[in-house]
Amino acid sequence: MAQHYFPRNPSDPWSVPNEFVKKNPFLTMEPEDAPLPTYEESKDRLPKPLWEGHDDAIACYDKVWQIAFKNLRQPQPGSGFVSNFIDTAFNGNLFMWDSSFIVLFGRYASHIFNFQKTLDNFYSTQHRDGFICREIGEFTPGDQWERDDPNSTGPNIMPWCEWEYYQLTGDKERLEKVFYPLLGYHKWLQLNRTWQDGSYWSTGFACGMDNQPRVDTKIYSEHLSHGHSIWVDACFQMVISGKLLIEMGKVLGHEEDTEWLAEEVKMLTSVLNDKLWCEEDAYYYDMWRTGLTGVKSVGAYWSLLADIVPAERLPRFIAHLDNPKEFKRAHRVPTLSADHPLYEDRGGYWKGGVWAPTNYMVLKGLDRVGYHDLAFDIGCNTLDNVVKVFNATGTVWENYAPEYPKEGWARPDFVGWTGIIPVAIMFEYVFGIKSDANNDEIVWRVNLTEKHGIEQYPFGGRFVDLICEAREDASAEPVITVKCDSPVKVRVIWNGGEKVIG
Repeated sequence: MAQHYFPRNPSDPWSVPNEFVKKNPFLTMEPEDAPLPTYEESKDRLPKPLWEGHDDAIACYDKVWQIAFKNLRQPQPGSGFVSNFIDTAFNGNLFMWDSSFIVLFGRYASHIFNFQKTLDNFYSTQHRDGFICREIGEFTPGDQWERDDPNSTGPNIMPWCEWEYYQLTGDKERLEKVFYPLLGYHKWLQLNRTWQDGSYWSTGFACGMDNQPRVDTKIYSEHLSHGHSIWVDACFQMVISGKLLIEMGKVLGHEEDTEWLAEEVKMLTSVLNDKLWCEEDAYYYDMWRTGLTGVKSVGAYWSLLADIVPAERLPRFIAHLDNPKEFKRAHRVPTLSADHPLYEDRGGYWKGGVWAPTNYMVLKGLDRVGYHDLAFDIGCNTLDNVVKVFNATGTVWENYAPEYPKEGWARPDFVGWTGIIPVAIMFEYVFGIKSDANNDEIVWRVNLTEKHGIEQYPFGGRFVDLICEAREDASAEPVITVKCDSPVKVRVIWNGGEKVIG
């Protein structure tokens, strides 16, 4: 691994300046010098979930916040970092892949500590041609990979994470700040990570799923090589990035800067649906030089968030998630289908392990295409399994075995992205509470029959108490109490009805 220091906005004479990077405000930002909050002084200000009969899930929720606050850090002199951040909890470096998912649960406490600003430290180390390294040193300054190394960057999910933050907070000022760094990074990837047909490649390290068997491992490294393949997740992520940057441009009035993205989204949609779809298997596969790989990676489900799967394909494609021989294992959803010969029932890291980030991606994708009941089932399953392990071990783990309580290479106290499950997945897919600040409403899909809800729920600069009383069955109309100091609209949906409160 390269250990070189690249200064902020380096004046590399061999790189071509990127027009969008010139508008990156993080490159000239002074490092933050604000004190870090502690859990003890902050716990009463956190959102307070209520779920009758599930005190262990609430205890697990409290535990991940305790760990998260212990992992808060300040920028070290000379690091190029500009904002306080949460550590990845891995090796003393900050990872783009991990950090992007950590902020997705951290946004629920942004009024206490702005976890989202963790990503500032990637924007502040952006190169003048748009490149951003995927791993940057907290103490060993600078990029930890050479720019031209195939493993140096990715995956491109920061636009999605920033948009999710905006949906909860309505913070248009931040959207303005991150818009041009994100555009510059997308352009760099387009210029440096594509094949002749415009499709994208990645590697095990660059896609984040290190050891999945997605290249021909007889001749290529599953960790380090692109294998001359088209990578499904990298392609779908670029569609997501393109679509969201276009939306950001509309919100901010910068449509003229995103016109080029519409053409790429259209082209990629055609390439992906024409080349990477296997009609016989009803699945999207990576493509080797010799054809489709036949490896059912969970990475294919980024296609749901990209919203480019034709309607007639959706039922068969999504059915794999509900097939016990593939992804419906005791703990859902393994990252490699169980019918693959290299699948490991004890996890094997990304050869079957169940991971918070990919489960959350699957749930968001199912939600995007209207499969809300399946998202609820999978959300309940993963939270239940994580809480069982928490009850047995007192903590949460880096990943989980699909067939056994805790096996493999998992690290304990991993907050880290595992905070997603007891926070974001519980709020959004078990309780069913989601924010849409762009339309100034909270959407609550009520599935539980026990009394449940959240007090001090942050929404668009306000704090809302949302409580649903116990019901006899899932078809009964929910009795909902909403309390807020200012008007708030809550759209309530249940099995058999819908109503608007406020």
